[in-house]
Amino acid sequence: MEEKTKHEGLLQAVKAFSVLGGVGIYLVVFVGICVYLGNLADETFALGAKGKFTGILVGFPCAIYTLFRQLKRMGLV
Repeated sequence: MEEKTKHEGLLQAVKAFSVLGGVGIYLVVFVGICVYLGNLADETFALGAKGKFTGILVGFPCAIYTLFRQLKRMGLV
């Protein structure tokens, strides 16, 4: 019986680590894409650093909202 609970605990830990690792990667990729698009806008329209700053300001809230929706769908929130 004890061996079974250790096995279940290990499976839950692996699931938690995979979800949290995915969250971190998703956040970095989402914000990175927004910053990249802001950089393209900077170069195209000669905005200075305003495009990158806008990419950061748009990227973080959008990424957090999307992550919240995914975690809610998975039943973790």
